Amino acid sequence: MPRFASIDVPADKRIEISLTYVFGIGRNTAKALLGSLEIDGNRKAKDLTPEEVNAVQKYISDNLIVEGDLRRDVNSHIQRLVSISCYRGIRHREGLPVRGQKTRNKGGKRRDRRRKKST
Repeated sequence: MPRFASIDVPADKRIEISLTYVFGIGRNTAKALLGSLEIDGNRKAKDLTPEEVNAVQKYISDNLIVEGDLRRDVNSHIQRLVSISCYRGIRHREGLPVRGQKTRNKGGKRRDRRRKKST
């Protein structure tokens, strides 16, 4: 089972899909990564050679922000919005939808979570 950015990725899936198990790598990033390293995305993750695994690990560590660092960045951006009390920060603080979704009929998941917190 290959390991990228301290995450064990599934060995029986295509490498293009397996890379998406790392937080911060989606389908497009995985395709671009494999294209720049000239690795076929249709091969299974377990079929990669150790040199290819090392090349992918090096590419991720040099060029991408993933896992803990990315989560920390996202949380710091949200905390900045909350601290300056802008509209999006207030919505984050109150547990309501942030990106313009309607809440009269929909948004039940966020509203229910909000109700449970306040009681």
